[in-house]
Amino acid sequence: MENFARRRDRFEMFDSMDSPALNLSFPLELPDFRPWCKANGLPPFHVLLCAVLRAAMKIENFRWRIHDGEVFEIDRLIPSFTVINQHNDLNFAMFEWSDDLREFAARGSAAREAASNMVQFNEPYRALAPREAKHQMFVTCIPWLAFTSIQHPTAALACPDIPSLAWGKFRDGAPGQLVLPFSVQAHHGFVDGFHVHQLGEQIAAELAAIIEPT
Repeated sequence: MENFARRRDRFEMFDSMDSPALNLSFPLELPDFRPWCKANGLPPFHVLLCAVLRAAMKIENFRWRIHDGEVFEIDRLIPSFTVINQHNDLNFAMFEWSDDLREFAARGSAAREAASNMVQFNEPYRALAPREAKHQMFVTCIPWLAFTSIQHPTAALACPDIPSLAWGKFRDGAPGQLVLPFSVQAHHGFVDGFHVHQLGEQIAAELAAIIEPT
């Protein structure tokens, strides 16, 4: 937490505001990983989800959280993401992390299937203890829309410490690239625009490492 101690004065300034949230939406250019997914029988959503979460965990500022008024750093993630059930209502899928991409995708696909078949809200997700819930990044995909901005809900307006990440409709970019709208909401006491830039760069690097292993 040495790096947090160095910016504690910035944290205290933003944390004293009614809403300390930083919200940025931008076009994110990535290696086109879809052909690789097709060739390897893996769903593009879960490959991208894995890359996004790996990237976020490699940037310290995205690992800081607040619990009972104290800042701490998470060392693991509980992957979760939004799904639509058979009635077109929102639910949340949640599963246990795996460092193995194929196992990660299998667990994520099973969690999606289970959550999409639930009429009621996913009870295990809702039952997470407050500190345990901090081991998340809130993730949503809106594949129908090339959105240009988004406002994520927060449980407490003054405590947006769990980052909220969203992406939308893919489009072709330069040869070998794709572009998608990407949104990051985080506590400005932890995350600045530069760290959002770092996240975008790291996501691209994670995907490149997946599809072009050395």
